[in-house]
Amino acid sequence: MSQDRCDLICIDAPRAESIRGRLLGEEAIRDAAERVKALSDPTRLALAEALREGEELCVCDLSWIVGRSQNLVSHHLGALRSRGLVRSRKDGKMVMYSLTEAGASLLSAVVLGDRAEVGAGAASRYSLGASPRSPRSVSGSSVGRSSLRGSGSPGTA
Repeated sequence: MSQDRCDLICIDAPRAESIRGRLLGEEAIRDAAERVKALSDPTRLALAEALREGEELCVCDLSWIVGRSQNLVSHHLGALRSRGLVRSRKDGKMVMYSLTEAGASLLSAVVLGDRAEVGAGAASRYSLGASPRSPRSVSGSSVGRSSLRGSGSPGTA
């Protein structure tokens, strides 16, 4: 006897057919699975979490926040954008990223899991690793935004 299966086949056909008729189609299911899979990578999940906390951030800031190279961050943001989870806009020479509504909803479901019942306010308070809201510091000195531009890797000036 398996705990994952019924010992007797007894289908409630009217109910089962009603539920089957309300399910997403195959293509919609594949699209949804791709969006969920996009957040299964730890770097992409961290980027989405950073965007939820920062609302709109450039690649340089995201690179600093998640501690990954700008090339890697840019690659992962492209994957999130292609699945409709983030949007981008050009601002001069910078590319700014933000979560889409679908991205924010999926992120809340993934990160909060069973805690989603606590309430909508919990989503904004929960974080995978909150970044400090004070000026960045490298080797004990306060570093401003302009000195980090073009550095190539986080943590170096």
